[in-house]
Amino acid sequence: MAESLVALRDRREHVIARLSESYAEDVFDVDELERRLDLAHGARTVAELDALLSDLVTSTASTALVVAGPTAIDDPTRPEQKKLRVIMSSVERRGRWSVPRHLDLRVLWGNAELDFRDASLGPGVTTIHVRVFMGNFEVILPPTLAIDVDVSSFAGSVTERHRVPPDADPARPVIRIEGAVRFGNLEITTRLPGETARDAHRREKRERKELRGAETRALPPGRGQ
Repeated sequence: MAESLVALRDRREHVIARLSESYAEDVFDVDELERRLDLAHGARTVAELDALLSDLVTSTASTALVVAGPTAIDDPTRPEQKKLRVIMSSVERRGRWSVPRHLDLRVLWGNAELDFRDASLGPGVTTIHVRVFMGNFEVILPPTLAIDVDVSSFAGSVTERHRVPPDADPARPVIRIEGAVRFGNLEITTRLPGETARDAHRREKRERKELRGAETRALPPGRGQ
């Protein structure tokens, strides 16, 4: 039973990611996205989840079971290296923006937000070398983008709420963040397209509650009572 719960959780994440990609591709509007997401969160079987993707299949039936990862774009104009300095100020990168192969970020008494949900990424590893001192650095990822974090912290915090491991395929994009946080904060979160921080918090809370409820129902008679 534990394996089936894990499979259901994984398939739910895949379906949510696929629905998000379809919305980003203008396959349906935001109202339809919300309707399908509600059904995905309430689904109790893999079949119910797969049914939400049945009309999105364009080639083979297996398409509904495979979630494509973020697409790498081999842009010849993409800068190899770039520096970004945030000193007693705030910087945001959102929407469609081209991410350099290597980004050197310094945050001093300021705030930086990098949103990769619609960003253009090159194939392989994109490296962000960060130094945060008495500031905040927020990273927002789409559900299927992998990230590798190697950041030290002194009198600060590094919070990572993202569960997609790096892919072995060198053609798939991966974000690697390395460096240090001193008297500051680094937060890495996952959001769906168009989702606010408040909406993401509510979704994650609902998912945790549903998973706990499913695990309780899976206990044999006499347990958990």
